[in-house]
This record gives sequence, C-alpha cells and structure tokens, in this order.
Amino acid sequence: MPLRVAVIIGSTRDGRCGEAVGRWFTERVAPRDDLDLSVVDLIDYDFPAHYPDRATTGITEFTDEVARADAFVVVTPEYNRSFPASLKQAIDYAYDEWRAKPVAFVSYGHGSRGLYAVEQLRTVFTELHAVSLRNGVGLNLLEDLSEPDQERAVGPMLDQLAWWGLALRDARTARPYLS
Repeated sequence: MPLRVAVIIGSTRDGRCGEAVGRWFTERVAPRDDLDLSVVDLIDYDFPAHYPDRATTGITEFTDEVARADAFVVVTPEYNRSFPASLKQAIDYAYDEWRAKPVAFVSYGHGSRGLYAVEQLRTVFTELHAVSLRNGVGLNLLEDLSEPDQERAVGPMLDQLAWWGLALRDARTARPYLS
C-alpha cells in the first residue's frame, strides 16, 4: 500500500509563491508509485480568527486530513526569519494526529532558502512527537527552480520520507504510540 503523504502549503498571503512551489514539488514526486500525495492548501480551509472552544468545520476537515496521512511534506516560506502564522495556527489545531509520523520540508525564500523557518518548525514538530527529516529542499526564489542542486535534493528527501513513513506506519499498527 503506498504511503499517504499530505503536502501542506503553509502560506495564505495574497501573492504567495506557495502554490507554485507546491506544484513544482509534486511534479517531481509524480513518477513515484510508492507515494500517494494529497495537497492540503491552508488557503482552502475556513479557520477562525481565534482558537475556539469547540472545533469548527474547517478545523475538523484539516485535522481529518492530518489524521489520514502517514507522512507530511510542509511547503513553507520564510517570513522575517520564521514561518507563517497561518501554518502555526493549523499545526496547533491538530495534536495527536501528528504523533509518530515523519515530516519533511520544502522551504523557500531569498538567500537563506527558508532554512530559518525550517529550524523553527523542527522544534514545533518535535514537541508534537513527530519525526522531522534531516534532508529537505530549500529554494532561493531569486534563482531558477530548475537548478540541478534543487532537483537532486528531492530524491534523497523522498527516500528518507518513504523509509520513515513505512517504518512508523508499521510501528503504529503493531503498537499504539504513547506520549
């Protein structure tokens, strides 16, 4: 059974590049038959402006997507040396759904390639008992997205995601994760 991978587009800003970067990434994954991708674009969810007492329909729809996935690829920009508030809000709506699942990152920005955002996301996902992958893909928006280094980074990251995703899926099936 292919690994169910949710590709989460983390920016909701007007004029964002996240959708284009997500499309660039999913095009590179398309030839693989061991991964079943679903794109989870945060712009498609009606999240409340503040954390409610009870889950709204938008929150429930999002957490259901997270629960269904075996692994994640978070597509994030770097804004002011961090990741977007929209992504933090969405991450916080789920909790148990992230546990014992791997998370990879495709980051983008100028100069740093979004790596400051990824470093902060690693800390957040560690707190949620998710496994963040060492290898990722960092894109400098001032360069052409068809640079060989960017293309080469996708394969090793996906190989690691598949390994961790299958190992953790088998482990969760054999024995529930406790935190």
